[in-house]
Amino acid sequence: MSRVIAGAGAEMRIAMRNRWVAIAVAMMALFALVLSAAGSAPTGRVGADALSVTVASLTSLAVYLVPLLALLMSFDAVAGEVERGTLPLILTYPVSRAEILAGKFLAHLAVLALALAVGYGVAAAAAFAAGPGAAAGLAALARLGATSLALGAVFLGVGYALSALARRPGAAAGLVIGLWLVLVVLYDLGLLAAVVADGGGGFTTQVFPWLLLANPADAFRLYNLAASGAAGVAAGIGGAAQTIPPAWALGSLLAWVAGGFALAILAFRRVTP
Repeated sequence: MSRVIAGAGAEMRIAMRNRWVAIAVAMMALFALVLSAAGSAPTGRVGADALSVTVASLTSLAVYLVPLLALLMSFDAVAGEVERGTLPLILTYPVSRAEILAGKFLAHLAVLALALAVGYGVAAAAAFAAGPGAAAGLAALARLGATSLALGAVFLGVGYALSALARRPGAAAGLVIGLWLVLVVLYDLGLLAAVVADGGGGFTTQVFPWLLLANPADAFRLYNLAASGAAGVAAGIGGAAQTIPPAWALGSLLAWVAGGFALAILAFRRVTP
């Protein structure tokens, strides 16, 4: 464990030197503040407190921004070491490849945790300033923060795997951007087109919920909308959040966390110095 912590400390210093800490914190704070200001308008119509409505908006923000930040931090975790020629030196240390990845994982997860804490803290402060009653949404905000970190962990692991498979930062960057587009943007568009074409048939009722659970981004969104009861104020996927048990979505997300890191370890073991 001490070797993992030492590796995490070194990786954290690299992240600070590369301005990843400042970039992640600034992006989360800016977008969270904008959404909290825009999301407080409909509270009078839906009968919800300002923070609960803000949490629904932050869920939509997190499902796009958190995976992107995680992938941008992880795409050169292995490929960068290969290109700089530092991987052979690292592998001479008395530390396993799993411990090397675990150190990087802890450091990058800490950066994400800091960014989420600042961003969601700003949103909570804005909601409390907008009016009384915002305390009712604190549980939903805490749940969103924990699952956002889990979502980031999924894409960190997958990013490490792609970095190990690509072996070059340029190729790894293209792969992670393509993965982000497929899982976060194009996946839902494809499902929507299939649902429209199905017209309420067997695909919509039998297959569609399982395909949503198979995507970590959708599982994250489903769990937060269903658990917070905010599906009524959210558009699009909110209807599905009312039909899928939250425990299933949470289980899918946690399974992706373990599976993504395991995939990264397997891919890293195939990398030769």
